[in-house]
Amino acid sequence: MEIRAIDTPLLDWTGDGLAIGLFEETELSSSVVQLDEKFAGAIKEIVDETEFKGKEGSSAVTRIGSGSSVRKVFLIGLGNQEALKLDILRRAAATVARLAKKEKCKIVGVSLPTVDNDPAATTQAIAEGIQLASYQDNRFKSEPEEKGFTVERVDLIGFAGQEEAIARANSICTGVNLARELVAAPPNAVTPITLAETAQKIADDHGLQLEVLEREECEKLGMGAFLGVAQASDLPPKFIHLTYKPEGTPKRKLAIIGKGLTFDSGGLNIKAGAGSSIEMMKMDMGGAGATLGAAKAIAQLKPDVEVHFISAATENMISGRAMHPGDILKASNGKTIEVNNTDAEGRLTLADALVFAEKLGVDAIVDLATLTGACIIALGDEIAGLFSPDDELAHQLAQASEAAGEKLWRMPFEEKYFEGLKSGIADFKNTGPRGGGSITAALFLKQFVKETSWAHLDIAGPVWTDKENGCSNPGATGYGVRTLVHWVLNQ
Repeated sequence: MEIRAIDTPLLDWTGDGLAIGLFEETELSSSVVQLDEKFAGAIKEIVDETEFKGKEGSSAVTRIGSGSSVRKVFLIGLGNQEALKLDILRRAAATVARLAKKEKCKIVGVSLPTVDNDPAATTQAIAEGIQLASYQDNRFKSEPEEKGFTVERVDLIGFAGQEEAIARANSICTGVNLARELVAAPPNAVTPITLAETAQKIADDHGLQLEVLEREECEKLGMGAFLGVAQASDLPPKFIHLTYKPEGTPKRKLAIIGKGLTFDSGGLNIKAGAGSSIEMMKMDMGGAGATLGAAKAIAQLKPDVEVHFISAATENMISGRAMHPGDILKASNGKTIEVNNTDAEGRLTLADALVFAEKLGVDAIVDLATLTGACIIALGDEIAGLFSPDDELAHQLAQASEAAGEKLWRMPFEEKYFEGLKSGIADFKNTGPRGGGSITAALFLKQFVKETSWAHLDIAGPVWTDKENGCSNPGATGYGVRTLVHWVLNQ
């Protein structure tokens, strides 16, 4: 699909479908008076028939007479004009993309307002919405459900000169879609080996540096927590370290760490019974997917910031070699961990990854992980939990998520809750009491960061959606890529 920014007047535009954004509680007569009688009549008809009010998320379609240069008109509700923000336009553009496909419009024009007098950010948001909603994953079907129709071109009317913003959206969307493909793929297709191969392809395509530590090298570095999780799998663990370096001296050095459990059986504390979701544990590498997706996008955008992308990738399986409940593991910083639940394995892999990242001398670390069901109980399926003892870093990530249209909420760092992690025979346990489970998980991770500014994102909820939601179709969402990219670009 081609997306163009054009300055053709609305009435002169020619194509199959014309999408027009309208605000709620606006006098529709004043909105359409400038659209000429051929559109005004059609819009009045659709408003009367569907009771279209311009509410955010609403839409309506009508056919124009055969003599018109436009075959169909889409009305897209934008809600209250004073509350307009970028993500409303991103979602509106997603609605346009879906309507265009449904109505079989090959050439589509989009007329939407500018947010905060920022045509570049507005163009980028619209282009992202169109591309993300148009994504379909048919890799594993012998016959794709929808063989036929695709939208060929989308014209963003009134945004001439914003080609750079469209290119930026293209780069970000390639990263999001990579993350979606990794998370959605079954565990026999995405393994620690194929994650490392994906990192290699990103490095080869975009000139990044790649280091993949094998089991023996991880042993030499004392990564007992990571290797404890990996020891039951027949597949070798891969510690992936991908580095983007700008030309010249970087302004800052950052690290992004993604949990990379390509399948999580729960180990000897096996996931069992209704609600265990063991069949969905292919998505337990959502953090690694977002990390590699962000790497792909950032490598194309070329910011003047050095970024290290890290994932300790493995499976959590069951065999005669599996770690037992009650085992004690030693992490690479010397801390000892009593394993009281083998299904709390992600934090064990992240522990050694955090130690590794801090030794690189970076200015800030952000980790992403599908870490706890407790975070889903607290925040639902659409909002990630943000944990950080650093107010400035937390603020940066909150701003990035707002610009990206990915919801997160800062959660409390209740140090007193660490009491629940204390062990009688080791430095601490890997899980605490049932209450506050996402908080104690974050407090566990904090033990592996000494001084570096650090934040943890628990993304267990928003990495997957069972139904169409905003820019995401059912399935993997690619959550986190857009927020990470905005965070890096704003350094």
